[in-house]
Order: sequence, then structure tokens, then C-alpha cells
Amino acid sequence: MRRLFFAALFALAACGQSPTPTAAPVTPSAPSETENEQAEESAEMQARVAALPAPYNEANYEAGRRVFAQCRSCHTIDAGGGNRVGPNLHNVFGRAIGTAPGFAYSQAVQDADFIWDGAHLEQWLANPQTFLAGNRMAFAGVRDETQRRDLIAYLMLDSTPSED
Repeated sequence: MRRLFFAALFALAACGQSPTPTAAPVTPSAPSETENEQAEESAEMQARVAALPAPYNEANYEAGRRVFAQCRSCHTIDAGGGNRVGPNLHNVFGRAIGTAPGFAYSQAVQDADFIWDGAHLEQWLANPQTFLAGNRMAFAGVRDETQRRDLIAYLMLDSTPSED
């Protein structure tokens, strides 16, 4: 009986009260200055991608940057960056294979004779061991063609000094 009395009391107490307010609709806020700068930088880099030779002119710069995350534990790309397990890749395009200063290359790489370009890097990244048997790169490769294209475009832009 007491429970019924309290239930009725609570029900009566709730009468006449305004309903519980609901949360106001969230309106999107304006992008922050940092977000605007990042968007502008991304748009600028994508415009630079469009100026690359085919098929790299159709690449996605940000996707290439994300794919390069797999490479960062072994390679640097900055001017003056050190060698790690793999050589620094700064200015790799147009450089003869096996000539990064201060890196100890395998005999297979020392014996190879070509200049790094998009086509050679495409083959290397697809499967380093089948492209150049006996090299020491312990990486299975980037099997997805689109990811390789995006990665190479990213390297073309970020490992090469800009001509500004």
C-alpha cells in the first residue's frame, strides 16, 4: 500500500512540470585555423600531384603519405636525414641505385645498374625480392597497385626539393 501511495505521489508531483529539456541541436562550428591550414596544404599538394607524369598525376597524396608510414621505420626522406635499416630516400629519383651516401648496400644492389625512376620503384615496391634477388630489404612489398602509385607520387613530392 505504501508503494502505491508513493507512486501516486510521484506521479502527481510530476504533473505540471515542464518536460525534461532536450539537448539543443549541435551546429557545426567553423573550422579552426589549423584545420584550414591543413586543408589548404592538402589541396596544394594534390595540385602538385596533378602536375606529375602519368599515372602518378592521378594519385592521392594523403593516401601515399599513409602508405609511407610502413616505410618510416626503415627510411627517412628529409634532406640531411640519416640512414636507418634502409637508406635515406631524399632525392632518390634520378639517383643511381646503391649510391646513397653512407649506406652499406648488399652485393646485389651494388651490382645493379639503373637510375631510380617511377617505373623502377614501381617494380621494386611490388616485390623487392623478385625484382632484385639477393637484396637485403626485408619487406614483402606493396601489393596493391593503387597504393604503390599513391606512395610513389608522395615520394616524388616529399623526397625531392621543391623548386620554389
